[in-house]
Amino acid sequence: MHCSSPKMVCETKIVADEHDAIPGTKKDSIIVSSSQMWSSSPSSAALNPVEDKDARKDAVFIREFERGDHVEVRRIFYEGIMERIPNTAFRGLRQQPKTQFLYALLTLMCFVVTKSVTLTCCAPFILMGARYYYSRKVILSYLDCALHTDMADIEAYYMKPTGSCFWVAVLEGRVVGIVAAQGREDDNTVELRRMSVDSRYRGKGIAKALGRRVLEFAVRDNYAAVVLGTTAVKLAAHKLYESLGFRRTGRSDDYRLPGMSRSPPERLFFQIRYSRYRLQLREE
Repeated sequence: MHCSSPKMVCETKIVADEHDAIPGTKKDSIIVSSSQMWSSSPSSAALNPVEDKDARKDAVFIREFERGDHVEVRRIFYEGIMERIPNTAFRGLRQQPKTQFLYALLTLMCFVVTKSVTLTCCAPFILMGARYYYSRKVILSYLDCALHTDMADIEAYYMKPTGSCFWVAVLEGRVVGIVAAQGREDDNTVELRRMSVDSRYRGKGIAKALGRRVLEFAVRDNYAAVVLGTTAVKLAAHKLYESLGFRRTGRSDDYRLPGMSRSPPERLFFQIRYSRYRLQLREE
């Protein structure tokens, strides 16, 4: 199967905090706690031993990807994408009023044709089952595509090319979050990609710190803007991007994921909304 470069950014579950400056350079490390982020510095020694121990216990270290991270990175990415199946099938239906109307019409037609209350009552469950089936089918196809392109060789796709990088968030010695940046020389922008946080560690500000790392990277390399595309269903993901300074620049309710066949049943039971965001760093 030929796979184009996927653009979907995994959704994150995060409670946004206040804006901070964008310090540091690409090679600097960042330490964040559940309530704030700061660059590594000797000033942390000013904390008393008890406060310092508590802070470091809850601290997240963000560093560049290493070859030994590959298994955990793929696991976090895989689990994040798999969460999209029920979210897209059920929660995503609320974003599709035309589809809701069509399903209601199909349910009514079922009663008109069959005159059976039992079959009519079963119709919504059949429709939801079909949505889940096609959501799973499409998203697994997308996942297979991603795992055989950039996520199969992160070093080749993100670490070696100029203008690209991949970072991991580490908490208590284990990788708990990922994010990538991919430079685009044609319009002097950086695309934020592959952001995902382990579901057991969400709500600690990790996703926001990862997003800031991409912004630092873009500022350091003098890019004009940072862009991203997302099919996230949950509102929390969109609030995260907005808290980082992104503004939505476009939206499509009929987006085509890599791996979609666009067959009539697939079009009937799978729809996904794609939003584009941009953060302008400087004027060209």
